[in-house]
Amino acid sequence: MASVGLPSDSNEPTLPEPAEPAPTPATPVFELGDRVVLAGQLTFLKSADPMPMLRPPDLVDGGEQGQVVEVRAMGQLAVRFRRGTFLIAARDLRPIGADL
Repeated sequence: MASVGLPSDSNEPTLPEPAEPAPTPATPVFELGDRVVLAGQLTFLKSADPMPMLRPPDLVDGGEQGQVVEVRAMGQLAVRFRRGTFLIAARDLRPIGADL
């Protein structure tokens, strides 16, 4: 009967410890209802409609405040601004009250 927890006498190679993952830039985490501000002017906007359409960037001003109404995959948020609801990457938004 073999003992539990004792090293074996076999010649099996030991596996190296897995390397730590490379650090990635922190992406802000937002929840439904959070008030956010657009960090800067975007090159284009994508509507948050069931069939999204590209819209001109002047519908939302840089620094304009909005509210998160939906969290989507891959860091995309549906944010309601005064002139519509658009899909914005979380990295392009800052929470209200944060240092810009």
